[in-house]
Amino acid sequence: MANDDIFKKIIAHCKEYGFIFPSSEIYDGLGAVYDYGQNGAELKNNIKQYWWKAMVQMNENIVGIDSAIFMHPRIWEASGHVAAFHDPLIDNKDSKKRYRADQLIEEQLQKIEDKIEKEVEKAAARFGDKFDERLFRETNPRVTENVAKYNELKNRFVKALENEDLAEIKQVIIDNNIVCPVSGTANWTDVRQFNLMFSTQLGSVSEETNTIYLRPETAQGIFVNYLNVQKTGRMKIPFGIAQIGKAFRNEIVARQWIMRMREFEQMEMQFFIRPGSEMEWYEYWKEKRIKWHKALDMGDENYRFHDHDKLAHYANAAADIEFRFPIGFKEVEGIHSRTNFDLGNHEKFSGKKIQYFDPDTNEGYTPYVIETSIGVDRMFFTIIANAYTEEKVEREGSAKEDRIVLKLPPALAPVKLAVLPLTKKDSLPEKAREIMDRLKFDFNCQYEEKDSIGRRYRRQDAIGTPFCITIDHQSLADNTVTIRYRDSMEQERVSIDRLPQIMDEKVSMRKLLEKL
Repeated sequence: MANDDIFKKIIAHCKEYGFIFPSSEIYDGLGAVYDYGQNGAELKNNIKQYWWKAMVQMNENIVGIDSAIFMHPRIWEASGHVAAFHDPLIDNKDSKKRYRADQLIEEQLQKIEDKIEKEVEKAAARFGDKFDERLFRETNPRVTENVAKYNELKNRFVKALENEDLAEIKQVIIDNNIVCPVSGTANWTDVRQFNLMFSTQLGSVSEETNTIYLRPETAQGIFVNYLNVQKTGRMKIPFGIAQIGKAFRNEIVARQWIMRMREFEQMEMQFFIRPGSEMEWYEYWKEKRIKWHKALDMGDENYRFHDHDKLAHYANAAADIEFRFPIGFKEVEGIHSRTNFDLGNHEKFSGKKIQYFDPDTNEGYTPYVIETSIGVDRMFFTIIANAYTEEKVEREGSAKEDRIVLKLPPALAPVKLAVLPLTKKDSLPEKAREIMDRLKFDFNCQYEEKDSIGRRYRRQDAIGTPFCITIDHQSLADNTVTIRYRDSMEQERVSIDRLPQIMDEKVSMRKLLEKL
């Protein structure tokens, strides 16, 4: 199946089963804004809990805060967002569609990279165990030609970005025959810069209002509270401050579903360190964060690091953790060495001294910062994309049938277990309710008695419920039930009295945290 078809199926599945809805849909929607449904909200909260526990609960020198969305406008001047937070915009004159110029070029680079990988995959299949991938990459004419083309385009692109040469960015697009996906033409406007911050007014009377901004990132709320946290928590460097919260960006082209939205949620941690130690801590947090992702067992081969070609104005090193989505490798999390840019600028713009006095060295300094920043929505897409599975399964007395199942990590699944009486009579619902009332204090459970047991299993598969507990007539006789496992569809007979312990072992987040 084509990757684009899988992507569309995931979007449709998430709407049909209460994970994600287009926002304001009865009014024809609002571009690039989405609402999380009943199952989506549960999964999203579980993702945030996994991050928070791993970041704050498991690290004695990291604490969490929750800063306001509205902040003093001078903060965004100090951070560089007012002057430098923009993207290169370009329009196609024929289709009237608007694009980010840098993304058009990045997509062209991805196409060249895909051609290279396709040649390597074909050769590997042809030669089998005798295949020498390194030698093939170095000597195959089609591969070396595409590698040269890739490097030439990338070097020119990076140089244009670094120099903020908008005319050259357009020329790169023209010279590489990059056309509009809609019109198929290269009839482009000039490239111009577009600031991404949403502005609003603060004040009750229009003449007295001041322009403020919806925060484009949560990090600045941490930086301006750095000294408050350090003093009240008696924190010693190195220490971190974590936060989960909404951020807002007026994206030029918000597309690819929840990959790029105008209202989104971030999980960020700023780690304050001594100047000069930043590269050591940068590597430390790169490894720490990739381990967090891989603990979910979604395939180590689906992750890779990507070093930034153009560094942000505040950074001296930056890398992304990318995941292989149906639409290709895309960023999920960024790790950045932000130097002392933010704290230094806030000290300068505010006129307040916010240096740290280090009792170990008996000196004061402005700390350097390592940032880890992950999008909750992108992480949600990562988990859904990996979990979505179409299978052919045996059905007793008939041919194979289709099964769509979300193979979600049990600790993150919206519903941990479903309680299902085999029939709606013979006191089975009453027994099922007893079990439901016993388990619901510790687990998010769902009770269901409508339709055949097979149909109910399929509905639970579709929302990713890892375990179904079936109550039958034997349950009344010997106080046992059947646990049905989502992924294997195997069944196990267990005592009702053991259910709390069994479920806790299988869905507890502790197992994930122990891997870290």
